[in-house]
Amino acid sequence: MVQRKKPIEPPPVVVKEFTVQEINIGIEKLKRRIAEVQQLDPSKVSYDDAEVDNIEKRIRETIREIFGPSSPQFKDYEYLAIWHEVEVDYSPWHGEESSQYSGQKKFAAGIPQTVKKLQGLIAWLEEKRKDLEIIPRSGKFIPFEDLDLHPRMAALASDLFHNRHYPNAVFDAAKALVNYVKERSGKHDLDGAPLMRTVFSKNDPILAFNNLSDQSDLDEQEGMMHLYEGAVLAIRNPRGHTFLDDSPQRALDYIGLLSLLANHLQEAKRLK
Repeated sequence: MVQRKKPIEPPPVVVKEFTVQEINIGIEKLKRRIAEVQQLDPSKVSYDDAEVDNIEKRIRETIREIFGPSSPQFKDYEYLAIWHEVEVDYSPWHGEESSQYSGQKKFAAGIPQTVKKLQGLIAWLEEKRKDLEIIPRSGKFIPFEDLDLHPRMAALASDLFHNRHYPNAVFDAAKALVNYVKERSGKHDLDGAPLMRTVFSKNDPILAFNNLSDQSDLDEQEGMMHLYEGAVLAIRNPRGHTFLDDSPQRALDYIGLLSLLANHLQEAKRLK
């Protein structure tokens, strides 16, 4: 008895988990594909032109790259073509002319339909991005503008955060803190960790967070110094040397910490 081969099961559908940065990049790529489609003029370009085939391939590859080869989006558009079935009046045409006329009409109708499909993918990504940007705080959803940030942090980070440039928002807030330390201490000849160690040293500080009257005060002063030092080494410097993909939640956490340090700095006493 001949054994029948088991049918090959299709690979499971995989819905990609996006970061906000991946979504932003994907949207920009889809916009480029839309622009390429919109530039096609069916009065000048034939439906069987090689450039049309190239654009169709770029669209399919872009969708595969953004959403993944096993994604529902790629499965929907794996064979996408700039083509839309429409009724065609063949009466004025005969033979090969009739076929050419029909193909050109369907190609022309496919241009706006293809644009709509790509716009639909963009709309899906934009909705996903909104979902990722809802920041949970104590069981509530609090937007950026409702956070009680130091004015310097809010002024510099707000636009960048709302435009989804999260690493830049953190980086600018960290730079603002460093500049604020220089301004309050008058130490414009130093920067980074050396600045923080000099300004907040428990032995001979320029700015003090307490009266430095006992060991507890000295411990607090040293601990605060390390917090400011850490803000430079762990928050500002990495974003100045490479690109980091901060999530909205992570960006708010960092900006909140920098805002707290700015508030403490504002209250610190100048000793020199």
